[in-house]
Amino acid sequence: MKVVITEAALHDLGDISDYIAADNPVRAESFVDELIDRCESLADQPLGSPLIPRYERFGVRRRVHGSYLILYRIVGERIEVLHVLHGSRDYETILFGDE
Repeated sequence: MKVVITEAALHDLGDISDYIAADNPVRAESFVDELIDRCESLADQPLGSPLIPRYERFGVRRRVHGSYLILYRIVGERIEVLHVLHGSRDYETILFGDE
């Protein structure tokens, strides 16, 4: 399967990098690289992460990396990374609104 990182997820990665870079620019770069590697490794086991409870009908899954969540869905033969967010964020509202 092909992994596609959406514009929203790329924006999230930029925000994460900026936040970490304020204290440690070197770590910011290496951590974002880790997140990207983790996204790309979804191709090895696309069904290996759980669906988000209560929102299963949307097919969105979450993979954890440290304190961050990689939110993705499988669409045909590709994996779409929708967002990469800190676990303390209200990701349900970001993804689903007031569903």
